Amino acid sequence: MAAVFKQEAHKLIDGLPDSATWDDLIECARFQKAIEEGAAAADRGEFASDAEVRRVLGKWGTDAATEMDDPGAS
Repeated sequence: MAAVFKQEAHKLIDGLPDSATWDDLIECARFQKAIEEGAAAADRGEFASDAEVRRVLGKWGTDAATEMDDPGAS
């Protein structure tokens, strides 16, 4: 497991531009971790239903029903 982690860390670093900072590396690592956690949750069947997504988007002040049903409407 540790060897795989180190390989993935090297890939992450190698993918950064030469001008990257520690903050850039941390941001990329957090993003990668979030993707992996989300994929694992989805594999377990833990994901938001359509209704839950609409509810959250509604809290953000979007017209979730219109935008999700007709993407060209906005």
